[in-house]
Amino acid sequence: MEHTPAIAERSSDRQAPSFLEEADDEPPDSSEVLRHPQASSTPPMGKSAKNGLIVRFPVSRTTATNPVSRMFRKRFFPKVSGKLWNDWHWQVAHRIRTAAELTRYIPLLSKDEEQALYQADIRLPLAVTPYYMSLVSPADPDQALRRTVVPVYRELIRTPGEADDPLSEEAQSPVPGLVHRYPDRVLLLALDFCSTYCRYCTRSRVVGHGALHPTRTRLERALTYIESKPEIRDVLLSGGDPFLLGDDRLEWILCRLHRIPHVEIIRIGTKVPAVLPQRITPKLVKMLKRYHPLWMSLHFTHPDECTPESQRACSLLADAGIPLGSQTVLLKGVNDTVDIMKNLVHCLMKMRVRPYYLYQCDPISGSSHFRTPVETGMEIIRGLRGFTSGYAVPTYVVDAPAGGGKIPLMPDYIIGREGRNLVMKNYEGNRYQYPNAFCDPI
Repeated sequence: MEHTPAIAERSSDRQAPSFLEEADDEPPDSSEVLRHPQASSTPPMGKSAKNGLIVRFPVSRTTATNPVSRMFRKRFFPKVSGKLWNDWHWQVAHRIRTAAELTRYIPLLSKDEEQALYQADIRLPLAVTPYYMSLVSPADPDQALRRTVVPVYRELIRTPGEADDPLSEEAQSPVPGLVHRYPDRVLLLALDFCSTYCRYCTRSRVVGHGALHPTRTRLERALTYIESKPEIRDVLLSGGDPFLLGDDRLEWILCRLHRIPHVEIIRIGTKVPAVLPQRITPKLVKMLKRYHPLWMSLHFTHPDECTPESQRACSLLADAGIPLGSQTVLLKGVNDTVDIMKNLVHCLMKMRVRPYYLYQCDPISGSSHFRTPVETGMEIIRGLRGFTSGYAVPTYVVDAPAGGGKIPLMPDYIIGREGRNLVMKNYEGNRYQYPNAFCDPI
């Protein structure tokens, strides 16, 4: 008996999005973009600048391949060349999006997965790149990466305290696709499309549903708002994933933001280096270098994502002078132990990615099977601080419901006071006294 796929796809989710084709919705042509003063001052890749510096990307980085992915390609895509496999457009076009496609790679689904895949009420669509599917275990439904991308029936169970928009982004959105929560910075959602959908996504109410098209008309409204608010100095470009736009269309957004005098820095939030590292090309990073100061927030969840392909992608970005930070979501059964988290942060450091935030999982609808007690996160930080490099210890935060913003949580190392001294304990639990500063009356 042939089953109908459970997760209905919108037509907008079938291919990488683009600006609408109407003439008044087209972005400026490339010549207009490249007339940006900083863009014209950047020498072509591989050619000498005036100071004699030659920028090259070593060949060894462009050919690094994970042996597990290579075996997967030979088994399931024997006629696909390595060159085509490493084409990000091919990866996006061949995403796994239906139950029938998924069972080709995972023949025996768990009961929980099977119920979800043949249920029409699952909110977030299914989509996984062939590359990322190569890292997913076909035999173990409890494997960390499999849990993050394959839907389960528990997504339909809404528990107390959960909400479709727990952070109240819609209430803090003055124009469609723009969130203004903090005084000096905004979140600009370029689109609602991702190459791979994470089952714990904060914006599962939006992504994959065709709600936010990357049209010039919509983006101009957001850019006009930013221009009208001189207090905005920092813009985070997210989505969906901004890197699912083509280079020219992404550059149009970056160029427009860079021309706003009071915008000091631009950040890009992306999971592409983990799920679609083929997207990070020398051509892309050559373009990104034109818009410094540019920062990047990457989303890595588990050490299994730190493959040679991901390392190559991060190296290209870091070599382009882009500071990289990782924002990891704490997930039950995925990365909720000190050992796994320590392994992850060490892998990230070796890829020149600074572990930046460890997020408590947001209480979106149907997320109870992913959320840990806050004490678990505190225990992980306690197990990292002092036991590994300070640079490798992320800040543990809860994004407060109802739009309260990020609240950092730390283990309590202060015991109390003895006289004028502050009594503390270190990472080993040993007590120490510090002569606290004080002022005697004159």
